[in-house]
Amino acid sequence: MPDEPLTEEKIIREVPRMTLDSTFTFRCEMGVACFTRCCADVSIVLTPYDIQRMKKALGLDSSEFLARYTISPFTPDQKFPVVLLKMNPESRRCLHVTESGCSIYRDRPWACRMYPLGLAQPEQTTSEDRDFHFLIHEELCQGHGEGRTLTVRDWIEEQGIEEYNMMGASFKELMLHPFWNGEKELTPAQMDMFFMACYDLDRFRRFVFETRLLRLFDVHEARVEAMRTDDLELLDFALQWLRFSLFQEKTMKIKPSAARSAGRADSREGLS
Repeated sequence: MPDEPLTEEKIIREVPRMTLDSTFTFRCEMGVACFTRCCADVSIVLTPYDIQRMKKALGLDSSEFLARYTISPFTPDQKFPVVLLKMNPESRRCLHVTESGCSIYRDRPWACRMYPLGLAQPEQTTSEDRDFHFLIHEELCQGHGEGRTLTVRDWIEEQGIEEYNMMGASFKELMLHPFWNGEKELTPAQMDMFFMACYDLDRFRRFVFETRLLRLFDVHEARVEAMRTDDLELLDFALQWLRFSLFQEKTMKIKPSAARSAGRADSREGLS
């Protein structure tokens, strides 16, 4: 019998909650009968930091990486763009998996690092509703109960998850912004800006340096120079730009000369 899908409601209500000190026994390596089976027919949502790590490992710019290795599905009720890791259309296997494992293992996405752990983030309506980890048991996975016994804390450290959590904190805040709970919808132009700023960072760099943006906004010279080559500095700037342009937050400072010659709304659009 196939596994029942783990819906958000089922996780919150039924799945045992784990703390950082909770233990589990697990093995995932060559020699386990199911090795790499979890790398097929799966939906992996990519974060901006995932994309930066993967495209750098593959020696691609962000636009080429997105075109070759991702899909961006869209539904009528979707609030903002999401990016999924593309699977082989015939085998349904990840395009980066080989017989000996992941070809970009050192730069694999957050979701791959976490498995077999999941992270639930319920709405904090009571003192009991807070983020927690849980163990994912799937019929295809035969690594449970084998190998070492370790804590959730050990797994997070060994898999390099904390770095991904730190680098993804600002993006997580953007995703949890109250704006998405309202009735306003992004325009097509805003959807494209969101996609570019979060995921297609090399294209966003061209937007920053080839439009009037830096003439309109007060950005420290050292930061401007860093953004020319540092993707993480540019991503941090991009997320601040989105909060300014989408949510009207004061994360950007307009130069006095620009403020006198154009209205605030004009400064957010028509930068070419």
